[in-house]
Amino acid sequence: MNNDTIFALSSGHGKSGVAVIRISGENLADFAERIIGKFGITPRHAYFVNLRDDAGEMIDQCIITYFAAPQSFTGTDVIEIASHGAPAVIEKIFEFLSGHNMRMATPGEFSRRAFYNNKMDLADIDGLAALLDAETDVQRKSALSSMMGRDSKIYDAWRRDMIEIAAYSAAILDYDADDLPQNIGKTVREKIKKLHGEIENALSRYAAARAIRSGFNIALVGEPNVGKSSLFNAILGSNRAIVSSIPGTTRDVVSANLDIDGYMVNIADTAGLRDSTDDKIEQIGIEKTKNEIENADMVLRVYAEQSSKLKVQSSNNEIIVINKSDLIKDKSNKNAIYVSAKTGDGLDELLGAIRTQLHKLTDGAENMLVINARTKTLLESARDELKSATNIRGENFDLIAEHVRAAADAIGKILGTITAADVMDATFSQLCLGK
Repeated sequence: MNNDTIFALSSGHGKSGVAVIRISGENLADFAERIIGKFGITPRHAYFVNLRDDAGEMIDQCIITYFAAPQSFTGTDVIEIASHGAPAVIEKIFEFLSGHNMRMATPGEFSRRAFYNNKMDLADIDGLAALLDAETDVQRKSALSSMMGRDSKIYDAWRRDMIEIAAYSAAILDYDADDLPQNIGKTVREKIKKLHGEIENALSRYAAARAIRSGFNIALVGEPNVGKSSLFNAILGSNRAIVSSIPGTTRDVVSANLDIDGYMVNIADTAGLRDSTDDKIEQIGIEKTKNEIENADMVLRVYAEQSSKLKVQSSNNEIIVINKSDLIKDKSNKNAIYVSAKTGDGLDELLGAIRTQLHKLTDGAENMLVINARTKTLLESARDELKSATNIRGENFDLIAEHVRAAADAIGKILGTITAADVMDATFSQLCLGK
């Protein structure tokens, strides 16, 4: 980690009422006293300041707070300047700071300093990245718990257990049985099996964790001209998709986001599915539809009164929707929900079914580990190493110890206890300037 004094805009870009500019470096007390205009300032105390440049010209009226190391976000000295959010004001403050041997921070550099100064581990930083991306209340709650150390505690407990198991496994080979706890070999195997089960359970909720963080994916699929686009617009309450009586109007995937009960829902209107078409553009659209089905957490399979019996492999989480109910007399199919995108009839029932399925997948997931692509790969590695350890028969405790140590290393990489440059870069690059 370099010792440069860095700065960045920590609040949002664009015109705003207030902008927060964060500075991090060593021995910033003198600079803080200079810009505040007061000797012997109190850390963590807000000062109202007429901020002036080196020529004495006033830049802006600001609130300035000095955080002395290590009691700061980064663990270094930190100054936070709350100014008016006009772009011209922000640019002038940047110009002023650059003239004092300071430089613009790179994305994630403040959090990188927090990591190196033991203020956060990589699991906390993953939680921070998820919090910055949060758009719904459930996403906020899950990410906030992760950022505040919930995930770190779980990972740290697993790693400590693994290190203990590896130590006992090695001790079995080095010490007489009389010097070790009774049935130590059996205990070691039981603890490995328990850890394997806990990690396997966490991974089994990956789909739910992904849905919490990235959104619950719903695909509207069916034959051409069954009213998928009309239904899509009705669910959204706006005209996002083109509606036409001409079959094959939808050529590409049209998607939109909804907040349902605090969960982010990504709903996609797809190209109509049919056995064959000579239109190459429509063929591409059909392939995209099939991809949407594969990646969907839920499929709304839409039919109309005159739908043929088109057979397409479906998702396990599927709701059968019969559209154009205003034109249908026989509504005896108990396995389907009848709706009319035109009149709105049945939409409440359909949204209720979506809510039920959404909660079935995700309820409680906000209290589970925040698993992203990086942590998923490392958890899978730890799980596989523990599985290999459980498959070893006989007294080969040296091999058992080796596999358990490898599992502990994988968990260590999640926390950053054991790091590799590419893991570090991937983690911090999630973050924006000022974080």
